[in-house]
Amino acid sequence: MPMKTRKKGPKINKYLKSSKTYKTTLLMTFFSSVVFWFFGISGKAQDVAFELSRRQDPFQFDPIVVDSAALGVGSGLIMIVFTLYSAYVEFNVRKPPLWLSSLFGLVGVTSLLGWLAAGNAVPISFILGTALALAAPLILGSMAGIMSERVGITNIAIEAQLLSGAFMSAVVATIFQSYTLALLSAMVAGALLSTILAVFSIRFLAQQIVVGVVLNVLVIGVTNFLYQQWLSEDAANVNFPGTLDLIKIPFLSDIPIIGSVLFENRLTVFLAMIAVPVLWWVLFKTKFGLRARAVGEHPLAADTVGVDVGRTRFWWVVLGGTLAGLGGAAFTIGSAGAFGREMTGGLGFIALAVMILGRWHPIYAALAALLFGFSFVLRVWVNQVNPGIPSEFIGMIPYVVTIIAVVGFVGKSQAPKALAIPYVKG
Repeated sequence: MPMKTRKKGPKINKYLKSSKTYKTTLLMTFFSSVVFWFFGISGKAQDVAFELSRRQDPFQFDPIVVDSAALGVGSGLIMIVFTLYSAYVEFNVRKPPLWLSSLFGLVGVTSLLGWLAAGNAVPISFILGTALALAAPLILGSMAGIMSERVGITNIAIEAQLLSGAFMSAVVATIFQSYTLALLSAMVAGALLSTILAVFSIRFLAQQIVVGVVLNVLVIGVTNFLYQQWLSEDAANVNFPGTLDLIKIPFLSDIPIIGSVLFENRLTVFLAMIAVPVLWWVLFKTKFGLRARAVGEHPLAADTVGVDVGRTRFWWVVLGGTLAGLGGAAFTIGSAGAFGREMTGGLGFIALAVMILGRWHPIYAALAALLFGFSFVLRVWVNQVNPGIPSEFIGMIPYVVTIIAVVGFVGKSQAPKALAIPYVKG
């Protein structure tokens, strides 16, 4: 009689595969336990007020006052339910949906805010608005990474592009007293660095990661030298640009809660918000985006139907660099008001993590950037409401979030198939 092992094989493989896909559930189990026990059972039984409006808002809402410990217990129970559903999904060899992880994180963050601010208030609008402003450089940097890597060029040089844009915008704005020229100069600086990356990667077939690392080291060294020898010696004339004015969109900025977050910001934040849907539309709704994605996935097939692979890669990398340069301007004239030594602080590499976390998709990457923006503002806010927590621990938050998000909740991300692979015509 013929053996039937082949028919049973797929079922065996299915269960073997299912035994390897529980990391999301395990992480959910850990965090739901922490919230339930640490924030709830062992938490502070003090009232916390979630403020839904600011004092200057035209519409005022009474704050939502809850007991911090009760909030922790309730949030923990809800997260346990989400964890059980995640286990059910993963048992059936499926990846938990994005909405499940998002809701799980939202409940956990709410409980965390309540625990940190026990006996105080949580200014919702302030936290969300500041998170968006701090996420703007990450959004623009990740969009630059998406534009580059969607056509097959690895962009490790986002850090250099951000830093050069920050430097140029501060100097040009101070010397010429023009924010328009400052923004343009930052975009040009990012584009020039991207041109170097593109030429070496496409024309000379150089190792793309090595080129990116060299550009990062080069820009850090040059800006540090110029800062020490020039900017710090004559800061009033070359490094005192100030910041862009807040733009308040009439009527829309008066919408309760979200109005001040989305419609009352500086120009760099608005440009970052506009860049996301525009890039999504170009990538997935136009023939230019179709050609770019084809070049990043199957350059030989794209070349066969008449797409110029080298030219497509070159222009997408360069245009992506302009966005990264604009992200650098968001550091100086969009936030700090002056250039500081290595002021990007490795955020170019976090922008790469944001891009991977967002699976090379503009909208998902922007949402991931907001997650990190929230972790940044949390460092500042925690020191105000709960100064007893060590600052070193708070400083770890963005990087811990990076590791947990990429390893635990993203899973295996599928990069463009031709990424980092040089293409030689013929």
